[in-house]
Amino acid sequence: MRKRIAVIGGGIAGLAAAVRLRDVCPPDTEIIVYEQGGALGGKLRTGELAGVSVERGAESFLSSSPDGGDSAAVTFARRVGLGDALVHPAAQPAALAIGGTLSRIPAGTLVGVPGDLSALDGVALPATGADRDTGRPLLAPGQDVAVGELVRARYGAEVVDRLVDPMLGGVYAGRADRLSLRATMPQLARTAETEHTLRGAVRAAQALSKRTPGQPVFAAVAGGMSRLVGAAAMAARARISLGLPVREIVRAGDRWHLVLGPAPEPQTDDVDAVVLAVPAKPAARLLAGAAPDAARAVGELDYASVALVGMALPPGTPLPELSGFLVPPGEGTLVKAATFFTRKWPHLATPDGPVIVRASLGRAGEEDRLQLSDQVLVEIAHRELGELAGGPLPPPAAAWIQRWGGGLPQYAPGHPDRVAAARAALPPGIALAGAALDGVGIPVCVASGERAADDVSDYLEASA
Repeated sequence: MRKRIAVIGGGIAGLAAAVRLRDVCPPDTEIIVYEQGGALGGKLRTGELAGVSVERGAESFLSSSPDGGDSAAVTFARRVGLGDALVHPAAQPAALAIGGTLSRIPAGTLVGVPGDLSALDGVALPATGADRDTGRPLLAPGQDVAVGELVRARYGAEVVDRLVDPMLGGVYAGRADRLSLRATMPQLARTAETEHTLRGAVRAAQALSKRTPGQPVFAAVAGGMSRLVGAAAMAARARISLGLPVREIVRAGDRWHLVLGPAPEPQTDDVDAVVLAVPAKPAARLLAGAAPDAARAVGELDYASVALVGMALPPGTPLPELSGFLVPPGEGTLVKAATFFTRKWPHLATPDGPVIVRASLGRAGEEDRLQLSDQVLVEIAHRELGELAGGPLPPPAAAWIQRWGGGLPQYAPGHPDRVAAARAALPPGIALAGAALDGVGIPVCVASGERAADDVSDYLEASA
């Protein structure tokens, strides 16, 4: 009998699930992707600024996996026909903006956590003698702590404030003292179970990486991430339902009954399995009836809000010889990171073209600072970028702002255990995927969607 599978959520995790389902399920399987918004892609969205394609969400993804092979995102791009469209950033260093000066980020750190304290080049002064061998591992097996708790105890506050916080802020818009070590740095958490010093744990974690020296760390898609979204939708050969939210999931015999659309005029659909690839709060709401324990575990996740500002500066605008910079929270600016976009991505630059700069604004707990008009936020970003980069910038010829309210998950200590508990409490035929569960970043989201697809495929095969 022909099977029907619903993928709820049209972000990259949901699309990856749909493509994998198309690959592993019988050819006549009907796959329906329900996206309550008006477009697929989630946080992947390519915009235009002064004739240049500029990302309004994630701008790149990791090229390789920890084992040295291609990352899940690179493999996925090839699967959907975009292998030849992968591009890499220029070999430009990045910096930290500290006290009005741009200092290059020290080499050899693991998300800002150094393995060699002598290589910090004065960016941060580590605590003296704190990282001593006490004769036992840093963490007990399975123990999870906040990143900041471990690093402060071993290296001191300045390493956290000036290095780790801005690095984590650039990825998660969060603070080291509130983010789970196991969720954000799983390799370091693993080596901390055997190593007696943080320096030893960082070096051991770095040794686990089999990335080839000289291999580009990041990749993107020529033409923009929206091109990846479109190619994935085509490869999935799924029925796409836009603008029709799923409001309820109810068990109906051995199938799942979906309630869709506005409450006054509901629509329904029945499917054999469901991949749920939406943020934590909607996931918890949809699971409340079918899997209350899973709903409670998922619903504990908090999110940070951020805004991205894109500015097209006049051709030839001088900027530091960097790909961009990160800003420690202690600097007090609304800007937490900046990318010199056309310098970082040379395939987008032309001699007479605009100089594109993209800034990220806001951190966890700073939502009130984003409650300003678009115009005011652009003005603040323009002024702060000039101050941080070393001098006033000329007025932009064009600018836009992209707000991502509640856009970045904040993984509190214990997050991996809560995710495991949520998945264990799921009824057969439902699988979870996405950044709410497994981490931010396109490779992680792709892998998460593919795992969920495999789970429901295995269920359908076993129940046939």
